[in-house]
Amino acid sequence: MSDISAPLPTAAQAPKIGFVSLGCPKNLTDSELILTQLSAEGYQTSKTFQGADLVIVNTCGFIDDAVRESLDTIGEALAENGRVIVTGCLGAKAGKDGSGTLIQDVHPSVLAVTGPHAAQEVMDAVHRTLPKPHDPFLDLVPGAIGEAGIKLTPRHYAYMKISEGCNHRCTFCIIPSMRGDLVSRPIGDVLKEARALFEGGVKELLVVSQDTSAYGVDVKYRTGFWDGKPVRTRLLELVQALGELAKPYGAWVRLHYVYPYPSVDEIVPLMSAGLVLPYLDVPLQHSHPDVLRRMKRPASGERNLERIQRWREQCPELVVRSTFIAGFPGETEEEFQHLLDFVREAQIDRAGCFCLQRRARRRGQQPARHVADRAARGAPRALHGGGRGGLHRAPRAARGLDHAGAGGQGGEPGQEGRPGPQLCRCAGDRRRGAPAAGREGQQDLQERRLRARAHRGHARA
Repeated sequence: MSDISAPLPTAAQAPKIGFVSLGCPKNLTDSELILTQLSAEGYQTSKTFQGADLVIVNTCGFIDDAVRESLDTIGEALAENGRVIVTGCLGAKAGKDGSGTLIQDVHPSVLAVTGPHAAQEVMDAVHRTLPKPHDPFLDLVPGAIGEAGIKLTPRHYAYMKISEGCNHRCTFCIIPSMRGDLVSRPIGDVLKEARALFEGGVKELLVVSQDTSAYGVDVKYRTGFWDGKPVRTRLLELVQALGELAKPYGAWVRLHYVYPYPSVDEIVPLMSAGLVLPYLDVPLQHSHPDVLRRMKRPASGERNLERIQRWREQCPELVVRSTFIAGFPGETEEEFQHLLDFVREAQIDRAGCFCLQRRARRRGQQPARHVADRAARGAPRALHGGGRGGLHRAPRAARGLDHAGAGGQGGEPGQEGRPGPQLCRCAGDRRRGAPAAGREGQQDLQERRLRARAHRGHARA
């Protein structure tokens, strides 16, 4: 470990910050916000721990593997540098005695620990160790995309977060306990960022949040302003405006984490008209009404099949991606078969299957009623055609064209950060020739590269 009493850089030297961003795209946008502020204040970034004056680690704490990865990365940064500030979801987890944090229990020498979405707290901690090198009001941000700031993704695509937190209390998910209730960004700010990204060369804008469909619910869809015109803070109006913004730049808008509320029916015609990509990332998690009830899932899940069929009637080129949980407490063989039948009948284009992990603090998890580990581990193979009753005979089911384990984020609020979901590319992608499906292979490759970097702990700015 380096000597933390070593002299700090002089005023003539720009302090260098090492940065590691772990976890989901929502975490990535938090990292981009912090890096933008650091750059605005004159700090530089370092590609290595050894070459930095300070290291910031943005953690994920959703599942056990993500916790271990975050703690290991912090330990590596402490060993190679010595000055480490920690932020992100894992920072919100209390320690054993309740007086500190889990991170401080394991790594007591870290300089500071904050929870997620805490850019100002991180900046305050940085200032205490490395004073600001110059006045941010007099300097521009090098490498930034206009008002959108610094991005950690390749320049042709970018994530844009429209809200933080979630109002739901699904029994398998701890995200609300770490990120809080839904807080929607002002629609004018969102559209301003989107325009800056398009002007900066972004060709695919990926809209993310914990619950994209609920955008504006917390502010009762109040009217905001954009370019001097009133616009409601609601997903329909936001998607319409984003689609119009993207047109002159030949850019795409892709929606992620869309809960299947009835209000989504209004979005599908915009896809059919070509305003946004005919693609929906919908976190269904299961199909059986009893399992959905135990999960406390929103959005009338028993009508999901009917809703998806209606969407495809409105937009035949629609591509649907979803994630499912196998091994939820109390799940029976009949309920799992119901899920297999649903995926086949709904013709899900992309599926990620996750086996529920045992976790003492997760509500609704009762070990005595938990499905056997062996059966749960076999569930992804069954969903993707490798098990009895699987999907290999379905018209548009997964056929193993491109199986890939992924070690970073999954596809929905409450699933991100799960290591090893078995994602499939489906035969329907080739056959139908939809614009979104054609692009999807490139997007999958991009996502896998990001996940691989995050999983190795090397997603450093």
